[in-house]
Amino acid sequence: MNILLWHVHGSWTTSFVHGRHDYLIPTTPERGPYGLGRARTYPWPDSAREISPDGLSTAPVDVVILQRPEELDLVERWTGRRPGRDLPAVYVEHNTPKEGNVPHSRHPMADRDDLLVSHVTHFNHLFWDTGSTRTTVVEHGVVAPAVEWTGELDRLAVVINEPVRRWRVTGTDLLSRFAEIAPLDVYGLRVAGLADHLGLPATRLSSHDDVPQARMHAELARRRAYLHLCRWTSLGLSLVEAMTIGMPVVALAATEAGRAVPPQAGAVSTRIDDLLEAAGRLIADPAAARRAGAEARAAARARYGLDRFLADWDRLLEEEVCGSR
Repeated sequence: MNILLWHVHGSWTTSFVHGRHDYLIPTTPERGPYGLGRARTYPWPDSAREISPDGLSTAPVDVVILQRPEELDLVERWTGRRPGRDLPAVYVEHNTPKEGNVPHSRHPMADRDDLLVSHVTHFNHLFWDTGSTRTTVVEHGVVAPAVEWTGELDRLAVVINEPVRRWRVTGTDLLSRFAEIAPLDVYGLRVAGLADHLGLPATRLSSHDDVPQARMHAELARRRAYLHLCRWTSLGLSLVEAMTIGMPVVALAATEAGRAVPPQAGAVSTRIDDLLEAAGRLIADPAAARRAGAEARAAARARYGLDRFLADWDRLLEEEVCGSR
C-alpha cells in the first residue's frame, strides 16, 4: 500500500514505517509541524520517502493515517480527496484527554461514520468518549534497541520531553526526591538547565538534550535503572524501549504503566515512598537489578514486539482499504 502520514511522534512513526508498505511523509521547506519530513535522529528505511504538498495531488495514496484533527483539511487541500469519503482514513490517537472533565472528554473524531479511531493504549480507549465512531486498539510496538543493559553506573535514567513546561504531567516535581537516592541522567527535548530549575547541583542531575536515539539507548543501558514518573501521558515509548534493553523500571502506576510494567520488573506504585525504596534497593543491589531487568525485557518483547505491531496494522489497514472498496 501507499500510506500517507505525517511525522508527528518520532518513536511511533519509526516503528510504523518499518512495515512492508510505502510511506509518504509530507515535507515543506521550513520543515514545520505539518511538513517535518523524515526523521533525522531515528533510523528510517528507504520506503519512507518525503513528498511535497504539491506532489500529493498526483501521488497514488491508498490510505491516510491521521494524527491531528487539522490533518483532515490538509489531506483534502493537498490531495483533492476527502478522508473517509474519497480516501480510507484511520485516526491514530496517541494522547490521553487533556482538558475539562476527563471522564466525559469527547474525542475530536466522535460520532463519525467515515473513519476509524485507533488508540495506542487501552487506557486511551477507556477514557476517550468517541460516541458512535468505530474504534480499536493497536498497542505500541518498538524497534528493539541494538544494545543490552549492563547497569555498571549506579545512576537512574529518565527520558522526558519538555520537563519544565510540562512539570507535573511528566512528574518533574518528583525528580528531586529521587536525586537523593542516586544521581539522575535526564534525556529528551528541552531538558537543558533542568538542574537549575529544580535547585539541584550538577552532581545530582545531568541533562542530555536531544541525543540521537541509538546513542541515547547505549547510554541508558549503562545506568542501573529507569525512572518513569509521568502522571498523565499515554505510554512513553522510551519506557518500553528501556524495558526492551533489559533495564529494571521504577514507575508511577498511572495511565497505561500498570499494564506495561509487571511488578517483578522493578516497582510500580502510586505511593512515592514505595518507589523511592525500590530505587534505593536497585542501586544497592546490581544482581537484583539484573533479575528485574530480565523480567522487564521479557514482558516488553512479548507485548510490544515490532512483528506483532506491524501484523496488527497490516490486518487493520487491509480491512479498512478493502472495506472501502
